[in-house]
Amino acid sequence: MTTATYRIGVLGGDGIGPEVTREGLKVLEAVAGGGDFKYELVDYPYSGEHYLKTKELVPDSVIDEWRSLDAVLLGAIGHPDVEPGLVERSVILGLRFSLDLYINLRPIKLYSSHLCPLKDKGPNDIDFVVVRENTEGMYSQIGGHLKKGTPDEIALVNGVYTWKGCERASRYAFELARQRAAARGEGQRKPQVTLVDKANAIRPHDLWRRAFAQVAEDYPEVATDHAYVDACCMWMIKNPDWFDVIVTTNLFGDIITDLGAMLQGGMGIAASGNIHPGQTSMFEPIHGSAPKYAGQNVACPLGAISAVGMMLDFLGEEEAAARVDSAVANLLASGAIPSADARSGISTSDMGDMVTAKIGED
Repeated sequence: MTTATYRIGVLGGDGIGPEVTREGLKVLEAVAGGGDFKYELVDYPYSGEHYLKTKELVPDSVIDEWRSLDAVLLGAIGHPDVEPGLVERSVILGLRFSLDLYINLRPIKLYSSHLCPLKDKGPNDIDFVVVRENTEGMYSQIGGHLKKGTPDEIALVNGVYTWKGCERASRYAFELARQRAAARGEGQRKPQVTLVDKANAIRPHDLWRRAFAQVAEDYPEVATDHAYVDACCMWMIKNPDWFDVIVTTNLFGDIITDLGAMLQGGMGIAASGNIHPGQTSMFEPIHGSAPKYAGQNVACPLGAISAVGMMLDFLGEEEAAARVDSAVANLLASGAIPSADARSGISTSDMGDMVTAKIGED
C-alpha cells in the first residue's frame, strides 16, 4: 500500500500567528510519526510584516501555486501598521475567492463544563457545526465610496446571493448532518439542519429559503429548522443543545461563530476550515493576530492545533484527526490545560508539547 504524501502550504502570518502555527506543525509531526502518511511543507512569507518590508501582496503566480497544494495552514493575518484589511484581502480573501473555498466550516464543541460561561451547560449541550457560505454576501467586495472625505460622502456595499452559492452551501450542510448522525450511531439524536437568515427584513434572503427547501427534499431523513439571526444568537445562549448543523450567510456566519467560540471556551480554541470539497482548502484558528501578545510565548495554540486536526480530516486521515481531537479533549477535560487563553499559565510551546505527549501515549 502506497503511503500518501501531502504538500501543505504554511503562512504563519502576523503577531501570534507564527507561534501558534509552529505548535500546530509540532502536532502534525507527532501524529504523522507512525508513518501512515507523509507531508511536505511549503512556506510563504505573506503577512503585514512582509508587506511593510517589501510592499508585496500575493501575486497571481503564487495563487496558481496554491492551487497545486493539498492544503494550506494559516496562522493569523493583521498588522497594526498596515491599512486595515489590505493584507487580509490579499491573503485570506485571495485564498477564499481565487480557490473558490465556498464553505467556511466552524465546529462549536465544548470539551469541559468549566470552559463554558453558561451556567449548567456541558459537553452534551454544546456540540454543533456552523456552515458559513464563504464567497458571497456582504464580503463580495462590490461597492465603494463616492465623494470620500467630504460631508457628502456615500459608501455603498452590495450583498450578493446566487442560487448556486445558496444551494451548494445548503447541500454541504445536509450532507454533514447525515454524516454526523451516522457517527453518533443508532438511537442517538436525529440529524437536523437549521437555516439562519434575516428574510423578514432582507428580502433577497428569500433566495436562501427556496434553495434550502429544494435541497431538503433530497434528504427526507434530516429534520429542518429556521431562525432569524437575532433569534439564533438568543437560542445559542439559552438552548445551544437545539442545534446540530447551522447553515447561514457569509456575514451572519462570521458573527455567530465568534459567539459560538465563547461557548466552547474562547477564541483560543476555535478552528475553522475554508473548504472546496475535493480541491485545495485552507485551515486556520479563527482568532486574530493579537500583536500585543506576539513573541511572549503566551498565546493559546489549541485553535491552530485543532485546525491541523480539521485539515487531516479533510485530507482523509480520519484516524490521525481523531487522535489530535482526543488529545486536546483529554487535556481540557482533565484540567491539565485549565483554560484556552493566555490565563492558563501554560506557555504556547509547553501547551504544544502537552498535546504531542498525549498523542504519543496512544
